[in-house]
Amino acid sequence: MTIVQVNGVKLHVQELAPGGPLRSQPPQTAVLIHGMAGDDMASWYFTLAQPLADAGMRVLLYDLRGHGRSERPAQGYRLADFVADLAALLAAREITGKVCLFGNSFGGTVAFGFAARFPDRVRAIVAVESAPPIPVWFARIGQRLDRVTASMAAASPARGGGASRAQAEAAAGTGARSDDPDERLIRRARRTRELLADTMIARELPASALPDPERIAAVACPVLCLYGGDSALRDLAAETARLLPQAHLAVLPGQRHSLLIDRPDLVRGHVLPWLAELGIAGSSQTP
Repeated sequence: MTIVQVNGVKLHVQELAPGGPLRSQPPQTAVLIHGMAGDDMASWYFTLAQPLADAGMRVLLYDLRGHGRSERPAQGYRLADFVADLAALLAAREITGKVCLFGNSFGGTVAFGFAARFPDRVRAIVAVESAPPIPVWFARIGQRLDRVTASMAAASPARGGGASRAQAEAAAGTGARSDDPDERLIRRARRTRELLADTMIARELPASALPDPERIAAVACPVLCLYGGDSALRDLAAETARLLPQAHLAVLPGQRHSLLIDRPDLVRGHVLPWLAELGIAGSSQTP
């Protein structure tokens, strides 16, 4: 386990070395950013990380502050804090060139926020079930955090108690599979409950200062956005397309917000050919 001190917080970081057909060339760096609350880097590690490495990319994964094995400070959960963490992590790993950012759910929003702040540092963005940092999306984030807080309060009068499967699924809704065993769902719910109890994220994140829409629209790199056909985020696709007309949007029928975890094969089937077409990565042999 690698812990890196950046921006005043200790982050859990993992890296996969490039292989595959482009290994003789200077590799592009892929930075994989997970969603908030019950999510962590595992959602990428077990789905797309190795295929990206096999396709010739240097792959960097990390747990967001407050998540996974990273440090959990009480404060510092505004969008700007997550963007600053990413910038500091790249500096700590001596990554000075352009990077390809992959974001699941809120992780995609961090990627867009970073690109709006540092447009010359981003080669491409892949966002799964996400949206740029726009008011309507942050209003939904606030509502979701409020619902999870209420659900966890109802689940147990004492912290650390149990939770029903329905309550666990609600708490883990930022990335958990709907068909996971109860134990895994409840474990995710417990992590979410602890994050909300120990930090100011439910108050700070929805109150984040958002980039001016013109800064988002100025992001010129290639963008791929994947949405589940049965996800509530699908209706944000039109706003994403308006802000970023160069974005390629794909809606996957029958899929929900847990698209990355439920159907990594579908995600890989869209992402890897798109990267190959851009000349960013070769073809992976991973099915």
